[in-house]
Amino acid sequence: MVHPKDILQQHGLEPKKSLGQNFLFDENVLRRIVDAAELEPDDAVLEIGPGLGALTKLLAETAVTLTTIELDNRFIPILRLELAAYPHVRLVHGDILEQDPADWFSGPYKVVANVPYYITGAILRHLLEGAHKPTMMVLTVQKEVAERVTAVPPHMSLLAISTQVYGRTEKVADIKAGSFWPAPDVDSAVIRIDLRQAQPDPAFEKLFFRVVKAGFSQKRKQLQKNLRQLGLDRAVIAQMLEDAGVDGRARAETLTIEQWRALTGIYQQM
Repeated sequence: MVHPKDILQQHGLEPKKSLGQNFLFDENVLRRIVDAAELEPDDAVLEIGPGLGALTKLLAETAVTLTTIELDNRFIPILRLELAAYPHVRLVHGDILEQDPADWFSGPYKVVANVPYYITGAILRHLLEGAHKPTMMVLTVQKEVAERVTAVPPHMSLLAISTQVYGRTEKVADIKAGSFWPAPDVDSAVIRIDLRQAQPDPAFEKLFFRVVKAGFSQKRKQLQKNLRQLGLDRAVIAQMLEDAGVDGRARAETLTIEQWRALTGIYQQM
């Protein structure tokens, strides 16, 4: 595999820090990412931020239908050259946060990507909260973000709940900074989010996040205090918590997804 530094030098280019460009070139890690996606010959795949195409070519070799979207217009000519042998790959120049995957996929699709770390949260929200959700996501993210996304009680966060309500999350592998060029300041990890399950009804989903955001509104405060953000009086909140089997003195980070669902279901009936 040609080193990304050499490819950029051939084209007189430098990585842009403003776009979080750190190119993964460890072939063993790249193959681990592809393997984690459990790709089948008829899968449709979306790749975000192909960069110089290292992961893209491995994905293309699985004979899947592949759409890859790149924001940096400097890389488009390079990608066209690198992907010339793969006619089933669709290259899009654009910002994923301004795109609707439904424009490219009418049926199920998976997301496999080394995403820019500075917009990881925005990408997760955009894809998970969108109308046409993927069935699986395999992403390279900052190790700290991976630990937050895959957290369990009593260490839950708004990010963990906002991800786990849609699917099962797991950390697949850790990646040392030296597997990238230029090397980032932090270690990374590969996470998988499996969404092959029934998704929340849009009306329930809206209420769910209203309840969860209220629960996390003030750190280190008890739920019975934070849930006042919903505009309910103390007695109603106490009954709501009791009916859901949740201790009002508990803090938001200690609750499970099932407990948040129970609270939302009770709130929905009010």
